[in-house]
Amino acid sequence: MISFEPVAAPDAPLARRNPVAKLAAALVFSFILIATLDPVAPAIAIAVELALLPLFGVRLRVLARRAWPLLVGAVGVVVTLVLFAAERSGRVLVEAGPVVVTSGVLLTALGLVLRMFAVALPGVIVFATTDPTDLADALIQNARAPARFAIGALAAFRLVPLLGQEWQMISMARRARGVEAGRNPSAKLRLFASTAFALLVGAIRRGTRLAVAMDARGFDAGIPRTVARRQRFVAADGLLIVGAAVLAGAALTVSVLVGTFRPLIG
Repeated sequence: MISFEPVAAPDAPLARRNPVAKLAAALVFSFILIATLDPVAPAIAIAVELALLPLFGVRLRVLARRAWPLLVGAVGVVVTLVLFAAERSGRVLVEAGPVVVTSGVLLTALGLVLRMFAVALPGVIVFATTDPTDLADALIQNARAPARFAIGALAAFRLVPLLGQEWQMISMARRARGVEAGRNPSAKLRLFASTAFALLVGAIRRGTRLAVAMDARGFDAGIPRTVARRQRFVAADGLLIVGAAVLAGAALTVSVLVGTFRPLIG
């Protein structure tokens, strides 16, 4: 079941930082890495992220459980490039009919996969160490985000786990009525599409009811709202953002230096 509740040790040094500071540090760290396709910079970034993981109080096994969709995406990237890459430079490694795998294709796929992990892992770590309510409070107090946006996003986070329960209930109800696909792949695809559509309709209805209920409680009154829990932005939070920028810049610098000296070494 999908859950966005924090799984980090609450007393970890970086887990205690302001949610907006952690989110800004993740964005800064990820944004700089988008500037390069070389696999060196994202590889260094991933090593840094894993090295700092204990400071966030997150275990590697927990992170892997949270980041499993990235593995699926990585497999998709590699398969897509192997099958449909327009440029196949380098030495031919595998040739099986129309499928030609070269060293250049694998290097490009490796760079894209590493960059995807390096960009996405900071976000996964942030949400694994941050309570959604604290994040909404910090967005309102420290980032000056509109209360309607922040509280609406918080409500959406709280409702996401219900999608898994709804999917299971719809599937069990259809199975009780004898609606099953068996071993027919085409029937499984049609059943999946119809279940997804029913889930979408239910989510829209629930979202509409929630919006009406929130408006009835004055969430869109335009009156400044009070806060129950103060989210303070201190000097350590600013240092976290600066440190993220410095580490990302260092990784990018090493990547440029390696690219510069690589022809000389070769």
